[in-house]
Amino acid sequence: MKAVISLSNRLMQRYLPDPYLFVIILTLAVFFLGLIFTPSTPLQMVEFWGGGFWGLLSFAMQMVLVLVTGHVLASSPLFKKGLSAMASAARTPGQAIVYVTAVSMIASFINWGFGLVIGALFAKELAKKVTNVDYRLLIASAYSGFVIWHGGISGSVPLTIATEGHFAQDLIGLIPTSETIFAPFNLIIVAVLFIALPLVNRLMMPGKEETISIDPALLNETGAEAASLEFASHTPAEKAENSKIISMVIGIMGLIYLISYFMKNGFLLNLDVVNFMFLFLGILFHGTPRNFLNAVAEAIKGTSGIIIQFPFYAGIMGMMVTSGLAAVISEGFVSISNQQTFPVLAFWSAGLVNIFVPSGGGQWAVQAPVMIEAAKALDVSMPKTAMAVAWGDAWTNMIQPFWALPALAIAGLKAKDIMGYCVFVLLISGVIISLGFFFL
Repeated sequence: MKAVISLSNRLMQRYLPDPYLFVIILTLAVFFLGLIFTPSTPLQMVEFWGGGFWGLLSFAMQMVLVLVTGHVLASSPLFKKGLSAMASAARTPGQAIVYVTAVSMIASFINWGFGLVIGALFAKELAKKVTNVDYRLLIASAYSGFVIWHGGISGSVPLTIATEGHFAQDLIGLIPTSETIFAPFNLIIVAVLFIALPLVNRLMMPGKEETISIDPALLNETGAEAASLEFASHTPAEKAENSKIISMVIGIMGLIYLISYFMKNGFLLNLDVVNFMFLFLGILFHGTPRNFLNAVAEAIKGTSGIIIQFPFYAGIMGMMVTSGLAAVISEGFVSISNQQTFPVLAFWSAGLVNIFVPSGGGQWAVQAPVMIEAAKALDVSMPKTAMAVAWGDAWTNMIQPFWALPALAIAGLKAKDIMGYCVFVLLISGVIISLGFFFL
């Protein structure tokens, strides 16, 4: 395994481009595929691209806030002490790899945005505590937990089809989460991955001669450290900026809203709620507005990849959806399916489409019409069909830099640093999930 992983890492370091170039290559690939497999003209493909280019602005802002608010919260003295205490439980590099994988999987099962941020932050804290742990594998292990998010309680597909008024209700009705997220077939797949992934990541540990560790001093962000310092307060403006009372008042208002929200809705997390929680806990934990703003200024430095690349992915989605290319891919897999193989092929097709349409809700909107009709024709369980698409969407995130950007920004790494490990996670998890949908 070490030989295979070493080869994989070398190939990724040599041939995987920066995520910005990756999205440009995907853009051109979808453009030409659309010309080949759909009746679209070159001008139409360009129009589809430009028409969809700004379609993810709201989501891009949410992702920027995931990164910024998570980073700000992690740089607060109280939260740093908590993560540090958790990281102290790991004594060896192997334990660090297993712990970060488990924590990331638990967090991702609860909420995908929460998992992306917490896994990367915990990995950085472990790197400070455990000597001789490979930093690339540590971050890759943190990201690997993300593969289960769509089988968890924040999965957009199962939550969508359980919500009154969803777009496919006339075709499939309402499907409760007891038949999707909490169905035995889904929980068994999740359970097997909870056992397998920590072990796989542990087995991927490189030999001492290939281990790339990091100086813990480099992980102490100067801006975050400065955020804990108090500044002299002479003018009224300076006094306000360093007033703990102001932070406490607005922070308590935020917490009151959260308590009210959870009392009315139960422990229902979505991206907006996670960002709201991170933001106001960060305000409280930093003590003063000036400390909080210093931490924000430091955190924003890592958001450039999200801001620039997400519009290009929206353009790709515009071409995939409007040209009909996504439907062509789905229909191709459906055409070779039977009742037994359909869930597995639906999972694979969703994994392929996800590389070009990396959005769970958006992908379901694209694939649902094809998959629903095929499932009815083949007499396949509708909840199982929906979850096959959901798991496919999560699966190929392991090689899709779109979702890795927040974690990479927190870690200070490039995609090619972790993708050699992520490819292996993709293969192992793909086998496990495929077997689950075939036999369960």
